[in-house]
Formats: sequence, C-alpha cells, structure tokens
Amino acid sequence: MSAAETTTAEVPPARPSPPPDSGASSGRPEGPRRVSAGARPGAARGASAVPWALLAPCLLVLVLVLGYPLVRLVTLSFQEFGQSQLWGFKPAEPAGFDNFSKVLGDGEFWAVVLRTVIFAAGSVIVTMVLGMLVALVLQRVSPWVKTLVNIALVASWGMPVIVATTIYKWMFDSDYGILNYLLSKLPGVDLIGHNWFASGPQGLAVIMLLVVWGAVPFVVITLTAGLTQVPKELEEAARLDGAGSWGVFRNVTVPVLKPILVMLTTLSVIWDMGVFPQVFVMRGGHPEAEFQLLTTYSYDRAFQVNDYGGGSAIALLTVVLLLGVVAVYMRQMLRIGDVEESA
Repeated sequence: MSAAETTTAEVPPARPSPPPDSGASSGRPEGPRRVSAGARPGAARGASAVPWALLAPCLLVLVLVLGYPLVRLVTLSFQEFGQSQLWGFKPAEPAGFDNFSKVLGDGEFWAVVLRTVIFAAGSVIVTMVLGMLVALVLQRVSPWVKTLVNIALVASWGMPVIVATTIYKWMFDSDYGILNYLLSKLPGVDLIGHNWFASGPQGLAVIMLLVVWGAVPFVVITLTAGLTQVPKELEEAARLDGAGSWGVFRNVTVPVLKPILVMLTTLSVIWDMGVFPQVFVMRGGHPEAEFQLLTTYSYDRAFQVNDYGGGSAIALLTVVLLLGVVAVYMRQMLRIGDVEESA
C-alpha cells in the first residue's frame, strides 16, 4: 500500500438534486396521488363492470341450463301438445289457459297437492328434528366417536339415490325383507308376509323414511358447524341465571342458529317437494294413484297419457308453489339482516 493511498480520503459522489416540483423538495411527505374529477366516472364504470365480467360465464351457463328449459316449459303449458305434435304430424296450436283450467278443475290434482304438502312437511319436520338431535349429541361425544359418525354420515350422503332406494325396497320386501323378520321377533308382532305398499299411507311412510335418511347427513353436518359458533359465554350466563338445558337451547342456541335453520328448512322443503326417483323406483316405474306426488303426477300426464301441455302446466304450477317457499325464505333472511344491522 502506498503513502498516497493511506493519507488521501475518498470523497462520495454528489447526490443528484430532486426535481423542483416534487414533494420531497418541500420536505413534506408524498401523499396519495390525486385523480382528476373528469377521470372518476370512467374509473367507477370500469370498476363496476369487473364483477359483471367475472360473473358472465356463470350467468351464461345458468341461462343455457336453466333458462331454456324454463322457457320451453312455459311455452308448452300454453299449447295443445300431444303425441301428434311430438312426432311432427300436426303443428302445436296455442291453447291459452285451457291446460291450467283442466288441471285446476281436476279434483285428483288437488288431492295430489295435499298429499305432496303433507309428505314434504312430514319429511322436513322429521329431518330437522332428527338432524338437530344428532348434532347436539355429537357435541358431547369423544372425538373418535364423532369421527366415526361423520364418516358414516358422509358415506350415506354420498350413496346414489337409486342404490339407496333399491336397498330400501329389499329391506321392506313382503317375503324376504329383513325388517319384517326383525319386527316379528318382538313379542306379539307378526309381520311375516306383510306388504308395506298395500296402502298409500304406509308406502309413503316408507318412502318418507328413505328421504329422511338421505337428507339427515347434510343437516347434521351443517348444524354441527353452526353449533361451534354459539358463544360459550352466553350459555354459561344463561345457566348462571337458572336456565336449564331446554332454556339454554331455546333462548341461546336457537336464536344463534336461526339463519342456518331457516336456510336448511327452506332447502329441505324444496328438495322434499321435488322427490321423484324414490317414488318412481320404489313403485317399479308405475306409481299408483295413492302414491302420486306432484313430480310423478306431472310425469304421468306428460309421458304416460301423452298430454305434454297438461304435464307442463302441472310442472309450472309446482314451480310457482316452490317460488312461494323461496319468497318466504328471502323475507326471513332480509328480516334477519335488518335485525343484525340495527344491532
């Protein structure tokens, strides 16, 4: 190392001066950039168009999958459309409200409506009560028992409807069904050779049991997730105030779970009023009159009697009935939203 290198200090290069119009020259921190007033409407329109652009593929699929069949259903319900029109021998002629007049003036239709409402109400009530009981029990069992029950629920939930219906048909068989055999082991009970489908109420009760069996897993899993959101502090406070188990459930658990209960009840009503494969397969593709629900009745009118206009009218009336259920659900959800906002 030379002497010049040990005695001469290196001078750092000079820092370039900032531009005169920048905020750093005045010593103030640089704030957010201002947007001119003329650019705001265009930016707002662009921002509002982004969600619609993202939803466009889903909306297109919904229009193609749901919109066209619904439009075709409405069109058929106002036409005279039978087998001749199906094969192209005659053109479809407008029928106005004749199909609806025939359907609404038929006493069998109202009997089917009443039977469908009773069947759906019974299925929903049993499903919700049983699902809530199982969900509450799962909160008090050990983790491995809860795991086994959840596996069984998911397995039953994932079973195809046709397979489950066939198994139930075997179980309730009059000659070889295991249920008749087991029940006959009880003292004073003899059900060997008993035909559960000899009468409509008994047969629909069996079908209702099948529908409940398929719906309970979803209700249990959803309510189990909802029960984890119930504040433990509120339950402890209710117990300190002297409330028993029923009081805690009624005054704390149910109000917290009300949005979930409303959603599950509405979905169950829609699903249970649209039951078709369980009845169709259980009765071998030809449900008797006392087994007819709205879905099977519409199918029979359209494809057995070849009255496609009348079948479409029944299906459209079913859709209107279900829209009423959806309207009640939306009204309840809006009320719940108003209460939460006011709180």
